[in-house]
Amino acid sequence: MPKPELVLLHAPSNYDFRERSIVYGPISDVIPSTPVFEMYPIGFISIAGYLEKAGVATRVVNVANRMLTERGFNVERFLSKLRPVAFGIDLHWLPHAQGSLELAKVVKKLHPSIPVIFGGLSASHFYRELMEYPQVDYVVRGDSTEEPVLQLMRRIKSGAPVEDVPNLSWKDKQGAVHHNELSYVPANLDDLPLDYAYPVRSVIRYRSLSGMLPFNNWLDYPVTAVFTCRGCSLNCHSCGGSRFAFKGVCNRDEVAYRSPQMLAEDIHSIQRYLRGPVFIIGDIRQAGEDYADRLLAAMSKRGVHGPIVLELFSPAGRDFFDKVRKVIPHFNIQMSVESHDEEVRRAFGKGWRNADVEETMKLAIESGCRRFDLFYMIGLARQDAVSVMDTVRYTGSLLKEFGGKSGLHPHISPLAPFIDPGSQVFDRPEDYGYRLFYRTLEEHRQALLSPAWSQMLSYETKWLSRQEIVDVTYEAAVRFNQIKRMNGLVSRQVAERVESRIKKDQVLIAEIERRARDHGRESWAEGEKELSLAATCLKEELQWPARSFLRSMPRIIWSLCRA
Repeated sequence: MPKPELVLLHAPSNYDFRERSIVYGPISDVIPSTPVFEMYPIGFISIAGYLEKAGVATRVVNVANRMLTERGFNVERFLSKLRPVAFGIDLHWLPHAQGSLELAKVVKKLHPSIPVIFGGLSASHFYRELMEYPQVDYVVRGDSTEEPVLQLMRRIKSGAPVEDVPNLSWKDKQGAVHHNELSYVPANLDDLPLDYAYPVRSVIRYRSLSGMLPFNNWLDYPVTAVFTCRGCSLNCHSCGGSRFAFKGVCNRDEVAYRSPQMLAEDIHSIQRYLRGPVFIIGDIRQAGEDYADRLLAAMSKRGVHGPIVLELFSPAGRDFFDKVRKVIPHFNIQMSVESHDEEVRRAFGKGWRNADVEETMKLAIESGCRRFDLFYMIGLARQDAVSVMDTVRYTGSLLKEFGGKSGLHPHISPLAPFIDPGSQVFDRPEDYGYRLFYRTLEEHRQALLSPAWSQMLSYETKWLSRQEIVDVTYEAAVRFNQIKRMNGLVSRQVAERVESRIKKDQVLIAEIERRARDHGRESWAEGEKELSLAATCLKEELQWPARSFLRSMPRIIWSLCRA
Protein backbone atom coordinates (compact mmCIF):
# COMPACT_ATOMS: atom_id res chain seq x y z
CA MET A 1 0.00 0.00 0.00
CA PRO A 2 1.48 3.41 -0.96
CA LYS A 3 2.45 5.83 1.80
CA PRO A 4 0.67 9.20 1.86
CA GLU A 5 2.65 12.31 2.81
CA LEU A 6 -0.37 14.20 4.12
CA VAL A 7 -3.29 12.46 5.84
CA LEU A 8 -6.43 14.58 6.17
CA LEU A 9 -8.58 13.43 9.09
CA HIS A 10 -12.22 14.28 9.70
CA ALA A 11 -13.29 13.91 13.34
CA PRO A 12 -16.76 13.30 14.79
CA SER A 13 -18.46 16.16 16.58
CA ASN A 14 -18.01 14.41 19.92
CA TYR A 15 -15.07 12.02 19.97
CA ASP A 16 -16.66 9.84 22.66
CA PHE A 17 -20.07 9.52 21.01
CA ARG A 18 -19.81 5.72 21.02
CA GLU A 19 -19.53 5.65 24.82
CA ARG A 20 -21.85 8.53 25.75
CA SER A 21 -25.62 8.68 25.58
CA ILE A 22 -26.41 12.12 24.18
CA VAL A 23 -29.78 13.50 23.13
CA TYR A 24 -28.70 15.38 20.04
CA GLY A 25 -32.22 16.43 19.10
CA PRO A 26 -32.70 18.16 15.75
CA ILE A 27 -29.23 19.75 15.39
CA SER A 28 -28.51 17.88 12.14
CA ASP A 29 -32.01 17.11 10.89
CA VAL A 30 -31.77 19.27 7.76
CA ILE A 31 -28.34 18.09 6.55
CA PRO A 32 -27.39 14.67 5.12
CA SER A 33 -25.15 13.62 8.00
CA THR A 34 -26.06 12.38 11.47
CA PRO A 35 -25.45 14.45 14.67
CA VAL A 36 -21.95 12.97 14.63
CA PHE A 37 -21.46 15.43 11.76
CA GLU A 38 -19.50 12.82 9.82
CA MET A 39 -19.74 14.78 6.54
CA TYR A 40 -16.32 16.25 5.80
CA PRO A 41 -16.00 19.60 3.99
CA ILE A 42 -15.73 19.68 0.21
CA GLY A 43 -12.41 21.48 0.71
CA PHE A 44 -10.82 18.13 1.54
CA ILE A 45 -11.30 17.03 -2.07
CA SER A 46 -10.00 20.33 -3.38
CA ILE A 47 -6.90 20.29 -1.16
CA ALA A 48 -6.16 16.63 -1.91
CA GLY A 49 -6.54 17.17 -5.66
CA TYR A 50 -4.31 20.27 -5.58
CA LEU A 51 -1.55 18.53 -3.62
CA GLU A 52 -1.70 15.34 -5.66
CA LYS A 53 -1.32 17.38 -8.84
CA ALA A 54 1.81 18.93 -7.31
CA GLY A 55 3.22 15.51 -6.43
CA VAL A 56 2.27 15.37 -2.74
CA ALA A 57 0.47 12.09 -2.06
CA THR A 58 -2.60 12.88 0.06
CA ARG A 59 -5.10 10.61 1.76
CA VAL A 60 -8.52 11.55 3.16
CA VAL A 61 -9.77 9.49 6.11
CA ASN A 62 -13.28 10.07 7.42
CA VAL A 63 -12.57 8.93 10.97
CA ALA A 64 -16.05 9.99 12.06
CA ASN A 65 -17.76 7.78 9.50
CA ARG A 66 -15.58 4.77 10.30
CA MET A 67 -16.32 5.19 14.00
CA LEU A 68 -20.03 5.45 13.20
CA THR A 69 -20.32 2.50 10.81
CA GLU A 70 -17.62 0.05 11.97
CA ARG A 71 -18.26 -1.21 15.47
CA GLY A 72 -14.78 -2.70 15.76
CA PHE A 73 -12.88 0.28 14.34
CA ASN A 74 -10.11 1.23 16.76
CA VAL A 75 -8.93 4.76 16.07
CA GLU A 76 -5.62 4.51 17.92
CA ARG A 77 -4.71 1.20 16.32
CA PHE A 78 -5.47 2.62 12.88
CA LEU A 79 -3.57 5.87 13.40
CA SER A 80 -0.56 4.14 14.92
CA LYS A 81 0.12 2.42 11.59
CA LEU A 82 0.27 5.68 9.65
CA ARG A 83 3.58 7.53 9.18
CA PRO A 84 2.87 10.58 7.01
CA VAL A 85 4.90 13.78 6.86
CA ALA A 86 1.95 15.60 8.48
CA PHE A 87 -1.62 15.16 9.62
CA GLY A 88 -4.35 17.66 8.72
CA ILE A 89 -7.58 18.04 10.73
CA ASP A 90 -10.51 20.22 9.76
CA LEU A 91 -12.30 22.55 12.14
CA HIS A 92 -14.60 24.01 9.53
CA TRP A 93 -17.91 23.72 11.36
CA LEU A 94 -17.86 24.68 15.04
CA PRO A 95 -19.75 21.50 16.15
CA HIS A 96 -16.39 19.71 15.62
CA ALA A 97 -14.69 21.73 18.35
CA GLN A 98 -14.54 18.80 20.78
CA GLY A 99 -13.94 15.95 18.34
CA SER A 100 -11.24 17.63 16.26
CA LEU A 101 -9.15 18.64 19.27
CA GLU A 102 -9.55 15.24 20.89
CA LEU A 103 -8.52 13.49 17.67
CA ALA A 104 -5.50 15.78 17.44
CA LYS A 105 -4.59 14.83 21.01
CA VAL A 106 -4.70 11.14 20.03
CA VAL A 107 -2.50 11.80 16.99
CA LYS A 108 0.05 13.67 19.13
CA LYS A 109 0.15 10.90 21.72
CA LEU A 110 0.90 8.33 19.02
CA HIS A 111 3.17 10.49 16.84
CA PRO A 112 4.68 13.31 18.94
CA SER A 113 7.15 14.32 16.22
CA ILE A 114 4.64 14.49 13.32
CA PRO A 115 3.09 17.97 12.94
CA VAL A 116 -0.67 18.50 13.12
CA ILE A 117 -2.20 21.13 10.82
CA PHE A 118 -5.65 22.66 11.42
CA GLY A 119 -7.78 24.54 8.90
CA GLY A 120 -11.36 25.58 8.13
CA LEU A 121 -13.57 28.58 8.78
CA SER A 122 -13.93 27.99 12.53
CA ALA A 123 -10.19 27.32 12.83
CA SER A 124 -9.58 30.58 10.98
CA HIS A 125 -11.78 32.49 13.42
CA PHE A 126 -10.33 30.92 16.59
CA TYR A 127 -6.76 30.60 15.29
CA ARG A 128 -5.12 32.43 18.20
CA GLU A 129 -6.85 30.30 20.83
CA LEU A 130 -6.39 27.15 18.75
CA MET A 131 -2.61 27.63 18.73
CA GLU A 132 -2.61 27.51 22.54
CA TYR A 133 -3.47 23.79 22.50
CA PRO A 134 -0.31 21.62 22.67
CA GLN A 135 -1.66 19.17 20.07
CA VAL A 136 -1.85 21.90 17.40
CA ASP A 137 1.32 22.83 15.50
CA TYR A 138 -0.06 24.87 12.61
CA VAL A 139 -3.26 26.63 11.61
CA VAL A 140 -3.70 27.49 7.93
CA ARG A 141 -6.20 30.35 7.79
CA GLY A 142 -8.58 31.57 5.12
CA ASP A 143 -11.11 30.11 2.72
CA SER A 144 -8.59 28.89 0.12
CA THR A 145 -5.79 26.95 1.76
CA GLU A 146 -4.71 24.71 -1.12
CA GLU A 147 -1.60 26.72 -2.02
CA PRO A 148 -0.56 27.59 1.57
CA VAL A 149 -0.86 23.90 2.57
CA LEU A 150 1.28 22.91 -0.43
CA GLN A 151 3.95 25.45 0.52
CA LEU A 152 3.84 24.30 4.15
CA MET A 153 4.20 20.63 3.18
CA ARG A 154 7.26 21.44 1.08
CA ARG A 155 8.83 23.33 4.00
CA ILE A 156 8.10 20.51 6.45
CA LYS A 157 9.61 17.93 4.09
CA SER A 158 12.75 19.98 3.46
CA GLY A 159 13.12 21.45 6.94
CA ALA A 160 13.03 24.98 5.50
CA PRO A 161 11.69 27.96 7.51
CA VAL A 162 7.96 28.73 7.32
CA GLU A 163 8.06 32.50 7.94
CA ASP A 164 7.04 33.22 4.33
CA VAL A 165 4.15 30.76 4.07
CA PRO A 166 1.01 32.90 3.67
CA ASN A 167 -1.98 32.55 6.02
CA LEU A 168 0.02 30.41 8.46
CA SER A 169 0.05 30.42 12.25
CA TRP A 170 2.95 28.39 13.63
CA LYS A 171 5.14 27.61 16.64
CA ASP A 172 8.90 27.90 16.65
CA LYS A 173 11.27 25.49 18.42
CA GLN A 174 10.89 27.39 21.67
CA GLY A 175 7.09 27.12 21.47
CA ALA A 176 6.50 30.79 20.69
CA VAL A 177 3.51 31.40 18.40
CA HIS A 178 3.79 33.44 15.18
CA HIS A 179 1.07 34.58 12.78
CA ASN A 180 2.00 35.20 9.14
CA GLU A 181 -0.06 37.65 7.13
CA LEU A 182 -3.33 36.35 5.69
CA SER A 183 -2.35 37.40 2.17
CA TYR A 184 -3.31 34.46 -0.04
CA VAL A 185 -6.88 35.31 -1.06
CA PRO A 186 -7.34 34.21 -4.70
CA ALA A 187 -9.57 36.39 -6.87
CA ASN A 188 -11.00 33.37 -8.71
CA LEU A 189 -11.15 29.61 -8.25
CA ASP A 190 -10.05 28.43 -11.67
CA ASP A 191 -6.74 27.01 -10.41
CA LEU A 192 -8.36 24.86 -7.74
CA PRO A 193 -9.29 21.37 -8.92
CA LEU A 194 -12.44 19.56 -7.93
CA ASP A 195 -11.42 16.19 -9.32
CA TYR A 196 -13.98 13.54 -8.44
CA ALA A 197 -11.71 10.92 -9.93
CA TYR A 198 -9.51 11.49 -6.87
CA PRO A 199 -11.88 9.76 -4.38
CA VAL A 200 -12.23 6.77 -6.70
CA ARG A 201 -8.46 6.49 -7.11
CA SER A 202 -7.99 6.93 -3.36
CA VAL A 203 -10.38 4.08 -2.53
CA ILE A 204 -8.42 1.78 -4.83
CA ARG A 205 -5.00 3.00 -3.69
CA TYR A 206 -5.62 2.72 0.05
CA ARG A 207 -8.20 -0.10 -0.10
CA SER A 208 -10.65 1.73 2.10
CA LEU A 209 -14.14 2.73 1.01
CA SER A 210 -15.68 3.71 4.36
CA GLY A 211 -12.82 6.09 5.12
CA MET A 212 -13.48 8.01 1.92
CA LEU A 213 -17.28 8.16 2.10
CA PRO A 214 -18.63 11.71 2.60
CA PHE A 215 -21.30 10.66 5.11
CA ASN A 216 -23.05 7.67 6.65
CA ASN A 217 -25.61 6.61 4.01
CA TRP A 218 -23.80 7.99 0.97
CA LEU A 219 -23.71 4.59 -0.77
CA ASP A 220 -27.51 4.59 -0.87
CA TYR A 221 -27.75 8.31 -1.54
CA PRO A 222 -24.65 9.43 -3.51
CA VAL A 223 -25.28 13.18 -3.59
CA THR A 224 -22.27 15.30 -4.55
CA ALA A 225 -21.57 19.03 -4.67
CA VAL A 226 -19.70 21.64 -6.67
CA PHE A 227 -19.02 25.22 -5.59
CA THR A 228 -19.65 28.33 -7.64
CA CYS A 229 -17.64 30.59 -5.35
CA ARG A 230 -15.94 31.32 -2.07
CA GLY A 231 -17.32 34.29 -0.26
CA CYS A 232 -20.84 35.68 -0.48
CA SER A 233 -22.53 38.85 -1.64
CA LEU A 234 -25.21 38.60 1.08
CA ASN A 235 -24.98 39.66 4.70
CA CYS A 236 -27.33 37.35 6.61
CA HIS A 237 -26.74 38.35 10.21
CA SER A 238 -26.09 34.99 11.88
CA CYS A 239 -24.31 33.30 8.95
CA GLY A 240 -20.62 32.44 9.17
CA GLY A 241 -20.53 32.39 5.37
CA SER A 242 -21.79 35.97 4.96
CA ARG A 243 -19.94 38.86 3.35
CA PHE A 244 -19.20 40.25 6.83
CA ALA A 245 -17.77 36.93 8.05
CA PHE A 246 -15.62 36.30 4.98
CA LYS A 247 -14.12 39.78 5.32
CA GLY A 248 -13.38 39.44 9.02
CA VAL A 249 -12.24 35.80 9.09
CA CYS A 250 -10.75 35.28 5.62
CA ASN A 251 -9.71 38.81 4.60
CA ARG A 252 -11.91 38.48 1.53
CA ASP A 253 -13.19 41.74 0.07
CA GLU A 254 -14.79 40.29 -3.07
CA VAL A 255 -16.47 37.00 -3.92
CA ALA A 256 -14.18 34.61 -5.82
CA TYR A 257 -16.03 32.70 -8.55
CA ARG A 258 -15.24 29.59 -10.51
CA SER A 259 -15.59 30.13 -14.24
CA PRO A 260 -18.83 28.79 -15.77
CA GLN A 261 -16.86 26.56 -18.13
CA MET A 262 -14.86 24.94 -15.32
CA LEU A 263 -17.96 24.55 -13.17
CA ALA A 264 -19.71 22.72 -16.02
CA GLU A 265 -16.63 20.52 -16.33
CA ASP A 266 -16.75 19.76 -12.59
CA ILE A 267 -20.35 18.55 -12.94
CA HIS A 268 -19.51 16.51 -16.03
CA SER A 269 -16.59 14.93 -14.16
CA ILE A 270 -18.95 13.79 -11.40
CA GLN A 271 -21.50 12.43 -13.84
CA ARG A 272 -18.84 10.29 -15.47
CA TYR A 273 -18.98 8.20 -12.31
CA LEU A 274 -22.32 8.79 -10.63
CA ARG A 275 -25.96 9.36 -11.50
CA GLY A 276 -26.84 10.92 -8.16
CA PRO A 277 -27.94 14.55 -7.75
CA VAL A 278 -25.28 17.26 -7.98
CA PHE A 279 -25.84 20.21 -5.65
CA ILE A 280 -24.49 23.49 -7.04
CA ILE A 281 -23.46 25.45 -3.93
CA GLY A 282 -24.29 29.13 -4.30
CA ASP A 283 -26.93 30.86 -6.41
CA ILE A 284 -25.73 30.74 -10.02
CA ARG A 285 -27.17 34.26 -10.45
CA GLN A 286 -25.01 35.71 -7.67
CA ALA A 287 -22.31 36.86 -10.11
CA GLY A 288 -24.97 38.27 -12.45
CA GLU A 289 -27.39 36.99 -15.07
CA ASP A 290 -24.55 36.72 -17.59
CA TYR A 291 -22.72 34.23 -15.36
CA ALA A 292 -25.86 32.09 -15.06
CA ASP A 293 -26.41 32.22 -18.83
CA ARG A 294 -22.83 31.19 -19.55
CA LEU A 295 -22.99 28.35 -17.05
CA LEU A 296 -26.19 26.96 -18.53
CA ALA A 297 -24.71 27.25 -22.03
CA ALA A 298 -21.55 25.43 -20.90
CA MET A 299 -23.62 22.70 -19.23
CA SER A 300 -25.62 22.27 -22.43
CA LYS A 301 -22.47 22.05 -24.53
CA ARG A 302 -20.86 19.56 -22.14
CA GLY A 303 -23.94 17.37 -22.12
CA VAL A 304 -24.83 17.84 -18.44
CA HIS A 305 -28.44 16.80 -17.97
CA GLY A 306 -29.02 16.29 -14.26
CA PRO A 307 -30.32 15.62 -11.75
CA ILE A 308 -29.14 19.03 -10.59
CA VAL A 309 -30.02 20.94 -7.43
CA LEU A 310 -29.96 24.73 -7.69
CA GLU A 311 -29.76 27.06 -4.72
CA LEU A 312 -31.70 30.34 -4.76
CA PHE A 313 -30.59 33.29 -2.64
CA SER A 314 -33.55 35.41 -3.77
CA PRO A 315 -36.80 35.02 -5.76
CA ALA A 316 -36.49 34.17 -9.47
CA GLY A 317 -38.63 34.96 -12.49
CA ARG A 318 -40.08 33.10 -15.44
CA ASP A 319 -37.17 33.92 -17.76
CA PHE A 320 -34.70 32.21 -15.41
CA PHE A 321 -36.75 29.04 -15.08
CA ASP A 322 -37.35 28.88 -18.84
CA LYS A 323 -33.59 28.84 -19.37
CA VAL A 324 -33.03 26.24 -16.66
CA ARG A 325 -35.76 23.95 -17.99
CA LYS A 326 -34.24 23.87 -21.48
CA VAL A 327 -30.81 22.79 -20.21
CA ILE A 328 -31.64 20.75 -17.10
CA PRO A 329 -34.77 18.65 -17.59
CA HIS A 330 -34.34 17.14 -14.09
CA PHE A 331 -33.79 20.05 -11.72
CA ASN A 332 -34.60 20.72 -8.08
CA ILE A 333 -34.61 23.97 -6.11
CA GLN A 334 -33.47 24.72 -2.57
CA MET A 335 -34.31 28.04 -0.91
CA SER A 336 -33.95 29.27 2.67
CA VAL A 337 -36.58 31.86 3.56
CA GLU A 338 -36.05 31.68 7.36
CA SER A 339 -39.60 32.73 8.31
CA HIS A 340 -43.03 33.48 6.84
CA ASP A 341 -42.89 36.74 8.83
CA GLU A 342 -41.45 39.43 6.58
CA GLU A 343 -40.33 41.50 9.58
CA VAL A 344 -38.36 38.53 10.96
CA ARG A 345 -36.88 37.89 7.53
CA ARG A 346 -35.76 41.53 7.23
CA ALA A 347 -34.20 41.34 10.70
CA PHE A 348 -32.20 38.33 9.46
CA GLY A 349 -30.91 40.31 6.49
CA LYS A 350 -33.32 39.36 3.68
CA GLY A 351 -36.00 41.69 2.39
CA TRP A 352 -38.18 39.64 0.04
CA ARG A 353 -41.94 39.64 0.14
CA ASN A 354 -43.91 36.42 0.59
CA ALA A 355 -45.69 37.14 -2.68
CA ASP A 356 -42.34 37.00 -4.50
CA VAL A 357 -41.42 33.70 -2.86
CA GLU A 358 -44.78 32.19 -3.73
CA GLU A 359 -44.47 33.34 -7.33
CA THR A 360 -41.01 31.75 -7.48
CA MET A 361 -42.40 28.42 -6.29
CA LYS A 362 -45.26 28.61 -8.76
CA LEU A 363 -42.97 29.35 -11.72
CA ALA A 364 -40.44 26.69 -10.72
CA ILE A 365 -43.07 23.95 -10.44
CA GLU A 366 -44.74 25.03 -13.71
CA SER A 367 -41.31 24.78 -15.37
CA GLY A 368 -40.88 21.16 -14.30
CA CYS A 369 -39.03 21.50 -10.99
CA ARG A 370 -39.12 18.03 -9.41
CA ARG A 371 -38.77 19.30 -5.82
CA PHE A 372 -38.81 22.71 -4.24
CA ASP A 373 -37.22 22.49 -0.78
CA LEU A 374 -38.12 25.41 1.48
CA PHE A 375 -36.23 25.92 4.75
CA TYR A 376 -37.33 27.80 7.87
CA MET A 377 -35.35 28.47 11.04
CA ILE A 378 -36.18 28.86 14.73
CA GLY A 379 -34.22 31.20 16.98
CA LEU A 380 -34.19 34.36 14.87
CA ALA A 381 -34.31 38.01 15.87
CA ARG A 382 -37.88 39.33 16.41
CA GLN A 383 -39.24 35.77 16.29
CA ASP A 384 -41.34 34.61 19.22
CA ALA A 385 -43.24 31.35 19.78
CA VAL A 386 -46.41 32.72 18.16
CA SER A 387 -44.41 33.68 15.07
CA VAL A 388 -42.91 30.18 14.82
CA MET A 389 -46.32 28.51 14.96
CA ASP A 390 -47.71 31.05 12.48
CA THR A 391 -44.93 29.93 10.12
CA VAL A 392 -46.15 26.36 10.51
CA ARG A 393 -49.74 27.39 9.75
CA TYR A 394 -48.62 29.45 6.75
CA THR A 395 -46.68 26.46 5.43
CA GLY A 396 -49.82 24.36 5.67
CA SER A 397 -51.58 26.78 3.32
CA LEU A 398 -48.61 26.67 0.93
CA LEU A 399 -48.75 22.87 0.83
CA LYS A 400 -52.41 22.96 -0.13
CA GLU A 401 -51.48 25.12 -3.11
CA PHE A 402 -48.04 23.80 -4.11
CA GLY A 403 -47.73 20.48 -2.28
CA GLY A 404 -47.80 16.89 -3.34
CA LYS A 405 -44.97 14.47 -3.89
CA SER A 406 -43.60 16.40 -6.85
CA GLY A 407 -43.99 19.90 -5.41
CA LEU A 408 -43.11 21.78 -2.26
CA HIS A 409 -41.12 20.11 0.53
CA PRO A 410 -40.84 22.35 3.63
CA HIS A 411 -38.43 21.89 6.53
CA ILE A 412 -38.06 23.65 9.88
CA SER A 413 -35.26 23.41 12.42
CA PRO A 414 -33.58 25.47 15.12
CA LEU A 415 -30.49 27.55 14.50
CA ALA A 416 -28.42 25.01 16.42
CA PRO A 417 -26.35 24.15 18.24
CA PHE A 418 -24.17 27.27 17.85
CA ILE A 419 -24.27 30.75 16.36
CA ASP A 420 -21.68 30.82 13.56
CA PRO A 421 -18.37 32.37 14.63
CA GLY A 422 -17.45 35.43 12.60
CA SER A 423 -21.06 36.38 11.92
CA GLN A 424 -22.47 39.74 12.90
CA VAL A 425 -24.61 38.16 15.63
CA PHE A 426 -21.56 36.36 17.07
CA ASP A 427 -19.53 39.56 17.10
CA ARG A 428 -22.27 41.90 18.36
CA PRO A 429 -25.05 39.74 19.85
CA GLU A 430 -26.72 42.51 21.84
CA ASP A 431 -27.19 44.63 18.72
CA TYR A 432 -29.42 41.89 17.28
CA GLY A 433 -31.26 40.90 20.46
CA TYR A 434 -29.15 37.82 21.28
CA ARG A 435 -27.44 36.60 24.42
CA LEU A 436 -24.55 34.16 23.89
CA PHE A 437 -23.65 31.58 26.54
CA TYR A 438 -20.37 30.57 24.88
CA ARG A 439 -17.78 32.83 23.26
CA THR A 440 -14.42 31.02 23.31
CA LEU A 441 -13.41 27.86 21.49
CA GLU A 442 -12.91 26.09 24.81
CA GLU A 443 -16.42 27.02 25.97
CA HIS A 444 -17.88 25.54 22.78
CA ARG A 445 -15.71 22.44 23.20
CA GLN A 446 -17.03 21.95 26.73
CA ALA A 447 -20.63 22.55 25.60
CA LEU A 448 -20.38 19.61 23.20
CA LEU A 449 -19.90 17.33 26.22
CA SER A 450 -23.40 18.17 27.45
CA PRO A 451 -25.90 15.31 27.63
CA ALA A 452 -28.55 17.10 25.54
CA TRP A 453 -28.78 19.66 22.76
CA SER A 454 -30.81 21.91 25.06
CA GLN A 455 -27.61 22.48 27.05
CA MET A 456 -25.38 22.72 23.98
CA LEU A 457 -27.47 25.55 22.53
CA SER A 458 -25.20 28.58 22.60
CA TYR A 459 -27.73 31.39 22.67
CA GLU A 460 -31.14 32.77 23.46
CA THR A 461 -32.92 35.88 22.19
CA LYS A 462 -35.01 38.71 23.61
CA TRP A 463 -38.04 36.94 22.15
CA LEU A 464 -37.26 33.29 23.02
CA SER A 465 -35.31 31.92 25.98
CA ARG A 466 -33.13 28.87 25.44
CA GLN A 467 -35.78 26.60 26.97
CA GLU A 468 -38.49 28.24 24.87
CA ILE A 469 -36.43 27.60 21.70
CA VAL A 470 -36.30 23.91 22.63
CA ASP A 471 -40.01 23.75 23.50
CA VAL A 472 -41.28 25.54 20.40
CA THR A 473 -38.93 23.50 18.19
CA TYR A 474 -40.67 20.30 19.26
CA GLU A 475 -44.12 21.88 19.14
CA ALA A 476 -43.50 23.10 15.59
CA ALA A 477 -42.00 19.74 14.60
CA VAL A 478 -45.09 17.84 15.76
CA ARG A 479 -47.40 20.14 13.83
CA PHE A 480 -45.12 20.15 10.76
CA ASN A 481 -45.14 16.36 10.82
CA GLN A 482 -48.95 16.32 10.91
CA ILE A 483 -49.22 18.80 8.04
CA LYS A 484 -46.83 16.75 5.90
CA ARG A 485 -48.88 13.64 6.62
CA MET A 486 -52.12 15.42 5.68
CA ASN A 487 -50.59 16.56 2.37
CA GLY A 488 -49.10 13.20 1.38
CA LEU A 489 -45.43 14.08 1.88
CA VAL A 490 -44.97 11.29 4.42
CA SER A 491 -46.91 8.13 5.08
CA ARG A 492 -48.94 7.48 8.21
CA GLN A 493 -46.29 5.01 9.40
CA VAL A 494 -43.48 7.52 8.94
CA ALA A 495 -45.46 10.26 10.66
CA GLU A 496 -46.10 8.00 13.63
CA ARG A 497 -42.39 7.10 13.89
CA VAL A 498 -41.38 10.76 13.81
CA GLU A 499 -43.94 11.78 16.44
CA SER A 500 -42.82 8.92 18.66
CA ARG A 501 -39.19 10.11 18.41
CA ILE A 502 -40.17 13.67 19.25
CA LYS A 503 -42.06 12.59 22.36
CA LYS A 504 -39.18 10.39 23.52
CA ASP A 505 -36.75 13.26 23.02
CA GLN A 506 -38.92 15.55 25.11
CA VAL A 507 -39.12 13.01 27.95
CA LEU A 508 -35.36 12.45 27.93
CA ILE A 509 -34.55 16.17 27.89
CA ALA A 510 -36.94 16.83 30.75
CA GLU A 511 -35.23 14.08 32.75
CA ILE A 512 -31.77 15.46 31.96
CA GLU A 513 -32.81 18.96 32.99
CA ARG A 514 -34.28 17.60 36.24
CA ARG A 515 -31.06 15.74 37.06
CA ALA A 516 -28.99 18.81 36.17
CA ARG A 517 -31.01 20.88 38.65
CA ASP A 518 -30.69 18.23 41.35
CA HIS A 519 -27.15 16.96 40.79
CA GLY A 520 -25.29 19.38 38.49
CA ARG A 521 -24.47 19.47 34.81
CA GLU A 522 -22.61 16.16 34.63
CA SER A 523 -25.70 14.05 35.29
CA TRP A 524 -26.66 11.90 32.33
CA ALA A 525 -29.85 10.23 31.20
CA GLU A 526 -29.62 6.96 29.35
CA GLY A 527 -31.38 7.35 26.01
CA GLU A 528 -31.96 5.21 22.98
CA LYS A 529 -29.08 5.36 20.51
CA GLU A 530 -31.45 5.51 17.56
CA LEU A 531 -32.53 8.94 18.75
CA SER A 532 -29.08 10.19 17.83
CA LEU A 533 -29.80 9.85 14.13
CA ALA A 534 -32.73 12.25 13.76
CA ALA A 535 -35.33 13.87 15.97
CA THR A 536 -37.97 15.84 14.07
CA CYS A 537 -38.00 14.15 10.66
CA LEU A 538 -36.46 11.25 8.76
CA LYS A 539 -33.37 11.78 6.60
CA GLU A 540 -35.26 10.34 3.64
CA GLU A 541 -37.45 13.45 3.61
CA LEU A 542 -34.41 15.50 2.53
CA GLN A 543 -33.38 13.26 -0.32
CA TRP A 544 -33.72 14.03 -3.99
CA PRO A 545 -34.15 11.00 -6.29
CA ALA A 546 -30.81 9.22 -6.74
CA ARG A 547 -29.36 5.94 -7.92
CA SER A 548 -27.40 4.05 -5.30
CA PHE A 549 -23.61 3.92 -5.57
CA LEU A 550 -23.70 0.22 -6.39
CA ARG A 551 -25.90 0.87 -9.42
CA SER A 552 -23.23 3.26 -10.63
CA MET A 553 -20.40 0.72 -10.36
CA PRO A 554 -20.44 -0.29 -14.07
CA ARG A 555 -20.10 3.39 -15.02
CA ILE A 556 -17.24 3.88 -12.53
CA ILE A 557 -15.32 0.86 -13.82
CA TRP A 558 -15.90 1.94 -17.42
CA SER A 559 -14.67 5.46 -16.69
CA LEU A 560 -11.55 4.23 -14.87
CA CYS A 561 -10.68 1.94 -17.77
CA ARG A 562 -10.91 4.89 -20.16
CA ALA A 563 -8.88 7.24 -17.93
